Amino acid sequence: MSDRTANAERGSPLPCAIRSLRARLNYPVRIALAWLALMLMVAALADVIEPYSILAVDLRARLLPPLTGAGLSAHWLGTDALGRDVLSRLIASIRISLFLTLTASLLSAGIGTSLGFLAAHRRGLTEQAILAVADVQAAVPFPIFALTVMAVLGHGLLPAIGLTSLCGWERHARIARGLALTAEAQDYVAAARQLGARPLHVYLRHILPNVVATLIVLMTLVIPEVIMLESALSFLGLGVQPPLTSLGAMIGYGREYLTRAPWILMLPALIIVLTTLAVSIVGDWLRDGLDARSG
Repeated sequence: MSDRTANAERGSPLPCAIRSLRARLNYPVRIALAWLALMLMVAALADVIEPYSILAVDLRARLLPPLTGAGLSAHWLGTDALGRDVLSRLIASIRISLFLTLTASLLSAGIGTSLGFLAAHRRGLTEQAILAVADVQAAVPFPIFALTVMAVLGHGLLPAIGLTSLCGWERHARIARGLALTAEAQDYVAAARQLGARPLHVYLRHILPNVVATLIVLMTLVIPEVIMLESALSFLGLGVQPPLTSLGAMIGYGREYLTRAPWILMLPALIIVLTTLAVSIVGDWLRDGLDARSG
């Protein structure tokens, strides 16, 4: 390979970012990635690995502690006050909570990025209106706003997804707008416009691929907030409703049995803490690895 080719590969952004990410792949990051992969696997295979139906009630087996029984009849994580298997409900809760969190986070990123690009393109009154709405969103504590809206409009999975998708969109909008304005001054954007490319084509084919890494890192910072918001709504009975269950709903149910059966509450709470911590660690890893200014 010639020196020129080697230097070109060494200086290209993608290989540099990959090498930077590999260099920072320490044990905490590996553990965090393994945990997130495990949670995704559990969510994908929930119907297969659930030992019992989440609706199966057995009052004779109520409030059994973990590691009760043997063989196929074992309740490895105990049972709740209705005799329902906690492990099965925990698996189902992971699936619902991850589905809600990922869907809401992607919608939030899509809404914010679209509005940010629109503000950068239209400028003037449109830009000021979008920034004003973003300022209002940032000024009002979102959990209080979410509780008010859910109490007025109703409960359920779809309303919870719709509401949590508004969490953090203003940060995506501001950052997308700033990145788009910076990209507008670059030569490749000017060349695309001179060749007759339409604005939508310019933003999707030229600007978005160059700023998507920053937007992905931002989404990893928003995901923990969405997890906590969903858990809080379900804890208060305003999120996922029976017969569905979620991690927050399990915590809300288990608080009444904290002294008699703490495993009902502590296990989903531990899942929330570990998942939030893992997403934060991965987000920091991506930010450091994709930041061109970092070593």
